[in-house]
Amino acid sequence: MTSSQHYSGLISAYHAARINEFYGPNIEISDGACTLSLEINDRFFHSLGATHGSVYFKMLDDAAFFACMSLETELVILTTSFTTYLTRPISEGSMTAIGKVVNQNKTQFIAESVVYDDQQREIGRGNGIFTRTKATLDQLDGYHS
Repeated sequence: MTSSQHYSGLISAYHAARINEFYGPNIEISDGACTLSLEINDRFFHSLGATHGSVYFKMLDDAAFFACMSLETELVILTTSFTTYLTRPISEGSMTAIGKVVNQNKTQFIAESVVYDDQQREIGRGNGIFTRTKATLDQLDGYHS
């Protein structure tokens, strides 16, 4: 399988996740990196009228996770810990999260991600540890080889 086929399978699996029907994100995957974008919607707001922190977490975690998955061609990985920093509120426009792998070994990956608003201002960042499981990629809904 080529890298392009692997990335395509990951993108299909991402879109097959029911949660993404609610958020409607776009995803791009490359070697050790992932970019996600999302149009802000008032369905994402907390009672003060800005985007809830859970949306920041999803964007940051997903970008870091799929950056890691781009490098794993056999097994599914899982997030084991993820630290999120919210640095600026957002209530309109779009969010773009960029994730990249910063370290990997036989059992785990470490990845970082940053999320930006339409004006390229950082609005949040995060980093996490991701561990390989025993599940294979062909067990992922939507993944095709």
